[in-house]
Amino acid sequence: MKRVIGTSSPAASLRAASLPSLQMRPSKTDLARQTLQAHTGVLGMRERRTLILCDGQRDLAELVRLLGQDAPILVQGLVKAGYLTLPGTAPAHSTAPAAAAAVPTTATTSAPAGPRRSLVAAKVYLSGMLELQRDEGARQHRERLQARLDDEAMLDALGDALRFLEGRVAATLAGRIRERLFEALPPDDLQRMLDARMESALP
Repeated sequence: MKRVIGTSSPAASLRAASLPSLQMRPSKTDLARQTLQAHTGVLGMRERRTLILCDGQRDLAELVRLLGQDAPILVQGLVKAGYLTLPGTAPAHSTAPAAAAAVPTTATTSAPAGPRRSLVAAKVYLSGMLELQRDEGARQHRERLQARLDDEAMLDALGDALRFLEGRVAATLAGRIRERLFEALPPDDLQRMLDARMESALP
């Protein structure tokens, strides 16, 4: 069963311990890299996505923008479990089973996992969202996704279609579409898409 960081009561978490500063840049430990490479089910999709994004370059403020307001709580839990380390702190000494036991858990069922994480799954999902728009712009993006593209071109097409939808639908729905798309993408493709989005946001 996959494990996810408990975030049902952010206020309680804030009272329990001080959260990391927004200027801190968390980075992966060896345990985190081993877990990501092994594609095990120890962590949930949100925690795996957090680990992917924590490259020692992004600060916590940027992680909040990408992951949501509970990013500090996610990071704090992963630090305690030995998956992340913060500047000026020693990484927690832990093995994978012990780390998993240290993380407050709830079951997750909504995220695509295993073989379902693919560019094809991401294309099918986003094509369905575009079809609901029923206008010329959405049709053009959908046809581009359905064309025979190599992986790099498909990733570009997915990114363009996501930006199109983000500009057309309500912010709450856009957030859900973005999260589900990120859950459908394989980790390496997700990282490339996030890097491209950050580059396009630079002045």
